[in-house]
Amino acid sequence: MIDQLQEAWTQLAAPGSGFALADTTVRGVEMQVFEQAPPTMRAVWELATLHGDKPYIVYEDERYTYAEIAAAVRATAAHLHEVHGVGNGDRVGIAMRNYPEWVISYWAIASLGAAAVGLNAWWTGPEMEYGLTDSQPKVLIADGERLERVVPHLDAIRAAQPMHIITVRTDADLPDDASRWADVIDPANAPDALPAIEIDPDDDVTIFYTSGTTGFPKGAQLTHRGSVHNLMNLAFVQMAMGMAAAMADPEAAAAAQPAEGEVAPDPCFMAPTPLFHVTACNCLLHPATLLGAKLVLTYKWDTARAIELIEREQVTNFSGVPTMSREMLLHPDWETRDTSSLQGLGGGGAPLQPDLVKKIDEALPKGAPSTGYGLTETHGILTANSAKFYLDKPESCGPLVPTVVGKVVDDEGNDLPEGSVGQLCVKGPIVIKGYLNKPEATAEAIKDGWFNTGDIARIDEDGFVFIVDRAKDMVLRGGENVYCSEVEAAIYEHPAVAEAAVFGIPDDRLGENVAAAIVLQPGASLDDAALAEFLIERIAKFKVPAKVWWRSEPLPQNANGKFLKRQLRDELVAAD
Repeated sequence: MIDQLQEAWTQLAAPGSGFALADTTVRGVEMQVFEQAPPTMRAVWELATLHGDKPYIVYEDERYTYAEIAAAVRATAAHLHEVHGVGNGDRVGIAMRNYPEWVISYWAIASLGAAAVGLNAWWTGPEMEYGLTDSQPKVLIADGERLERVVPHLDAIRAAQPMHIITVRTDADLPDDASRWADVIDPANAPDALPAIEIDPDDDVTIFYTSGTTGFPKGAQLTHRGSVHNLMNLAFVQMAMGMAAAMADPEAAAAAQPAEGEVAPDPCFMAPTPLFHVTACNCLLHPATLLGAKLVLTYKWDTARAIELIEREQVTNFSGVPTMSREMLLHPDWETRDTSSLQGLGGGGAPLQPDLVKKIDEALPKGAPSTGYGLTETHGILTANSAKFYLDKPESCGPLVPTVVGKVVDDEGNDLPEGSVGQLCVKGPIVIKGYLNKPEATAEAIKDGWFNTGDIARIDEDGFVFIVDRAKDMVLRGGENVYCSEVEAAIYEHPAVAEAAVFGIPDDRLGENVAAAIVLQPGASLDDAALAEFLIERIAKFKVPAKVWWRSEPLPQNANGKFLKRQLRDELVAAD
């Protein structure tokens, strides 16, 4: 089928087609872009408003059409622009659960040429303070839980720049210079058009924070161009793999079509992961919106509720972390609920184990497993794999998307031949502009347009990418990046700690979980509960080690004084 995929790829990218590629220079770097790409995410939103009265957002038992959300977006954009002066180059923070107001705020901010700062809703107060001080938004739109964490730090945050707060879905008392969403956003009296704003394709559209190996999060600057191209890459790969499958097996493709008199369900996406990640925002919200699909949001992840909503809303595409797919397939409700509408089940944020790929294929009579690999720094996907291609190569995350070129390099940055294992580097319009306020980190990660992913990979003769290991000192816990140095820094704040090494251990549910080996100061005492209580005030709960080994002997080190984490982890896990 590889030959068919290459043929489909060539047809879709042919000159004159909607996916035709053109050579250009972006920020001094030569690359290929889609000729027909919309210039900005505002243009994408304006196309989406043509869907009118089609259902758009379903949040639990609330329902909103495209027209209703569009009115709310115009009202929000007008308020931000006219009252708070938000315009091109400004920033607005969003800190809340996956409420409909997250989506409304996002499109309003993007339409003003400002950048939406997607703050991690699991952050603690000090982490919120850091992100808001670093990004300096003019306005923060927050729900009650996030507001409660931010209020104790408002003076420090506002010392950097005045910041107005708009609260969502809370009756709590408000701090000074704050207002309630319902008091300032009036969709019924929204203006007929969005404010007139000039936006450049390389303006920031989103700031998403990704943890750094220094212990401080880095604000990745996602652009309009990068977000648009991620959206088109998603569409391209899906179409190419569908075309290739039809070429390879026309009878199977025909059988998969709705029978005479049978009505295929309208596209419906479920977003079970947080919108402050590129997985849900760029790879679900964006394509669902442009397609005119329904997008199902939930208060929090609940396996039984997710299966219920799949049946009720006729969900066609589910994309979460692998943990979620596995939990649904194992849940007793999977056998009693009607999930036949599902055409795709998979996601990103962590690799799908090969056994799960097969289980998904067997569980979806009208669908197929799928996965994608990418990073915040690449606006979403770098590769995608689905259906028969995924079954043929279940350990691969798929080929690179059409506007991306990739290579593997050794530790000195030298290019390695095809099939070699090395650090994966990529170049294209989906590489971020840089890290906010961190020119040195930007220069280290992006050289001559090439972004070093930090992942160890190989690319086979068919162009399929295999992620072998992670070069970064990181734990991938259920789709959340946990950087070990950040957790170690928090542990070392405790006066009883002499040595600490943080690493990942296998976890059946989450893929990996956070663990630590700790040596205490002579005469000091500390236990699991006391450590957790200490850390929960400093780092998000999901970063707190789930397993701690307390050691009396010093941790093993190499000649350079670095802890031998891999050796330590293997020994501790084997002996446990």
